[in-house]
Amino acid sequence: MDIIDAHHHIWRQQDLPWLVGPMVPRVFGPYEPLRRDYPITEYIDDISGCDIVKSVYVQANWPPDRSVDEAAYVQGAADESGFPHAIVGYADLMSDDVRPTLDQLARYPLMRGIRMQIHWHENELLTRAPVPNLPDDPLFRKNFAALADYDMSFELQIFASQMECAARLAADFPKTTLIVQHCGMPDDLSEAGMAAWRAGMQTLATQPNVVVKLSGQGTFVHKVDPDHIARIGREVAAIFGTSRCLYGSNFPIEKLWTTYPELIGAYRDAFTDATPEDQEHIFRKTAERVYRLT
Repeated sequence: MDIIDAHHHIWRQQDLPWLVGPMVPRVFGPYEPLRRDYPITEYIDDISGCDIVKSVYVQANWPPDRSVDEAAYVQGAADESGFPHAIVGYADLMSDDVRPTLDQLARYPLMRGIRMQIHWHENELLTRAPVPNLPDDPLFRKNFAALADYDMSFELQIFASQMECAARLAADFPKTTLIVQHCGMPDDLSEAGMAAWRAGMQTLATQPNVVVKLSGQGTFVHKVDPDHIARIGREVAAIFGTSRCLYGSNFPIEKLWTTYPELIGAYRDAFTDATPEDQEHIFRKTAERVYRLT
């Protein structure tokens, strides 16, 4: 089966402050093996034999004022190698006016969407936003409204406590597709934590312009756990339907603890009992639609 990897990164170490400066605590644990270049050629080697036919690059936290440089670098890699096939870049939706940045990003033919990480958590290590309800901020919303004019989607990286707020955002901007990152980041696997995550995901699912990326399930457990991947993935598919689910590897972050064949094998095994049509949605068709891959 042909597969689209809808979430991966490439980088030059020199461009990423978190890979050059002092080591800082990260949610995915010690990351010394990542403090180097990860070029598109290595990614292509990693996916060899895994039936990956197309991929989507997602921004890797270059300095905010260099988001256009990041897009140029990735577009150049694609022009040379044929991978990736779409780019999700960065733009600051809390700037006075995001449109000049979007104008520059839109020059790159593979540009499809924006990720500004807005997840907030009581644990400071898990927080990127200054407040939990950033999608309610008038300035954020003014800039978010511009995405529809550029036919750009938004990668929605949030925790369960933010999902009701995010659902309001989706409802108020129905022309923009919101892509929930990493299955909604279920960090608390206790009974209460899972209940809160499940309720939040059900709230998001009421908005037809929200889809979910089945990715990043090693983030909080620091390993490939096939049972965990199957449990979370099947719940997400049951809530949203497979036509609103898409697979992503989060490589090379997951490379800290696994190989690509092992990772994609766990996701494929999670849906081995699904119908061929459902598997096609998860592993190819949804990504084709969302990122306009032809």
